[in-house]
Amino acid sequence: MFRVETGDRTEVVDVTDRVADEVADDVESGVCTVFVPHTTAGVVVQEAESGLLDDIQAFVAGLVPDRDDYRHDRIDDNADSHLRATLLGESVSVPVADGDLALGTWQSVLFVECDGPRTRQVEVVVTT
Repeated sequence: MFRVETGDRTEVVDVTDRVADEVADDVESGVCTVFVPHTTAGVVVQEAESGLLDDIQAFVAGLVPDRDDYRHDRIDDNADSHLRATLLGESVSVPVADGDLALGTWQSVLFVECDGPRTRQVEVVVTT
């Protein structure tokens, strides 16, 4: 488990190295599950190029615009964040091979904040 601090309402953070650090040294192969226990944040596997990180933020904002007529907003004014996180998903699984995350050449594990700024928790479980 580790924490991610964000400074903006929506933000994409590359957490690949932090996830890799959670894989025990004695694990040769298995599956690494990364889980975000929050309803207004998500995790995806994608390229960590800076322009694409901005594009991801714009993409989710375009799919789920910030509006005033979401019913959930009567409670805490963040329905758009919940809906964006629903599209992203709360977990990803990455194979572990030869002790390392078996990501493709351009793949990274990205934490996506939809309701920041906040301090979030990311759970990492490796099954062998």
